[in-house]
Amino acid sequence: MPIVTNDNDIIRESIGSAEKFSEIFERHIDAVSAYVARRVGPAASDDIVSETFLIAFRKRKRFDLERPSALPWLMGIATNVLGQHRRAQAQHWRVLQASFSQSDPVAPDDHDRSSAQLDAAGEIERLYPRIAALSARDREVLFLHAWGDLTYEQIAAALRIPVGTVRSRLSRIRAKLAAPPPSPPEAAHQPRPATTHIRLAEKEIIHGHP
Repeated sequence: MPIVTNDNDIIRESIGSAEKFSEIFERHIDAVSAYVARRVGPAASDDIVSETFLIAFRKRKRFDLERPSALPWLMGIATNVLGQHRRAQAQHWRVLQASFSQSDPVAPDDHDRSSAQLDAAGEIERLYPRIAALSARDREVLFLHAWGDLTYEQIAAALRIPVGTVRSRLSRIRAKLAAPPPSPPEAAHQPRPATTHIRLAEKEIIHGHP
């Protein structure tokens, strides 16, 4: 039976033998790529993923060797790199906006879903107009949980925030996403709330406002 080596052991060895770091790449490239592609779309993801692993390699001496898995660390680096590619994210928001404008409205019964259902990655696409109304910090936590498939503890490590903060943010997010939709505006010429939120989020992504 082959011996499974933890990530921290591999990174420790890579400090003296750089080629060992390729094992970290092979272990986590699929997870990081999937997360980044959901954030910016497949077309823009390759460069961001490459930059993520390059930064990780250069900073491997700073990795906390007490942690057995490098995935939260890599996801945190990817999240920071994504923050430097705001226009790519904004472009992905526009694609999502177009897809939602062509989709059917959500039925009233669909709003009565459990917290577990809200955690499912598939729900993110369906609820994107509401997610656009969340703060940037809340979206980071939600995306790492639903798209990065990280635990509360791993999200805390990735974003360098307390676990309690992760729990409170996700609880607040669930409440917002499960709430009934707002009433439609009275004036016919006013944009739909979902479209407005997406445009505001797109502006926030480009200019980096919290």
